[in-house]
Amino acid sequence: MINIDALTNLHKELKKKDSSKYNMLIGFDGFIDEIIHVVNKRTDAEHFSRIETIKAFADRIHRASGLSTNIELYPSQKKIGGNGPIMCNALSKHKSNITYIGALGLPNIDEVFQPMSKDVTLLSFANSGHTDALEFDDGKLMLGKMASLNQVTFEELMKRIGEKSLIKLMNQADLFAMVNWSMLPYMTDIWENMIQTILPKLRVRKARPLLFFDLADPEKREDEEIIQAIKLMKKFNPYYRVVLGLNKKEAYDLAKVLDLFDEESLNHMQVSLEDLTKALYDYIDIYSVVVHPVDRSCTVIDGAFFEEHGPYVEKPKLTTGAGDNFNAGFCMGLLLDLSPEQALLMGMGTSGFYVRHAHSPNFEELQEFLQSWAHNFQ
Repeated sequence: MINIDALTNLHKELKKKDSSKYNMLIGFDGFIDEIIHVVNKRTDAEHFSRIETIKAFADRIHRASGLSTNIELYPSQKKIGGNGPIMCNALSKHKSNITYIGALGLPNIDEVFQPMSKDVTLLSFANSGHTDALEFDDGKLMLGKMASLNQVTFEELMKRIGEKSLIKLMNQADLFAMVNWSMLPYMTDIWENMIQTILPKLRVRKARPLLFFDLADPEKREDEEIIQAIKLMKKFNPYYRVVLGLNKKEAYDLAKVLDLFDEESLNHMQVSLEDLTKALYDYIDIYSVVVHPVDRSCTVIDGAFFEEHGPYVEKPKLTTGAGDNFNAGFCMGLLLDLSPEQALLMGMGTSGFYVRHAHSPNFEELQEFLQSWAHNFQ
């Protein structure tokens, strides 16, 4: 049920806040995303109907088994991709001081990312990956080409950015985000090297900054790799308030890898979101675990569970990047010292605006959307 009072209070609270005073450091991936529609029937050179659901697309492919078929893909948009750049782009709308380090192109930053440079300091140490994002009304298929991301290593980071510069940026950051673990084969090694060689050189701050992690659909990675990554997260605790963000599928998959519930219950998603989130929080032992299904979101912070319902829309304009926009809004909510419930609503407000308008909201647009959401109950 939509929490109208919380939405109204959040709208009032944001009017008193200054989102521009924070320093952020985000990395380390980078993709060029092509948003693609799958053609069902073409009527002429300019017009076609699209395959609207993943099931219909799967049926079309299945009918070609043992035969062959031709499927037309229509690129509708080329845009920045990767969890880091999309999250960074969403946060940049609030005029914070942001540095992005990632796979943005070598020797020059790719033109797709250039518009970000007016709001973000861009530093690149590898070439970008490429994603064909097939969008449907009931989800999306992300087809990645990632060989270039083998360049995203701690050695390249030190070579092109440098230890001194990295430490300075980390010391200044109120939010540090390291995302898209599953797509970066050497991310675990980056974390290990940071723990061993960088963290001991950071200045100790009375108020620990935020550190946000996103595993980004780790299903393709081996269980042992996932467990190793999870164990490393808690080693950042002395220096940061560590937050792990998960969508619904990722949360159930992770619980299965960690053997937190019986497999049948997890396979059928019979474990409640509250039990699931609490179990993940207890196992990982960090500041917060946040889970965002399509129609709601929930988090455990300091042992307490919070859940809020969101502004679901049946026909989104764009879904690729919605989770990254949620993460941006949620993290900004925590930085603004909002309540956990308000941070969840800010995350869902950011993603709700994004899927309706195909771009991230600035601070004023977000406030207007939250007010409209409260008035319209949707």
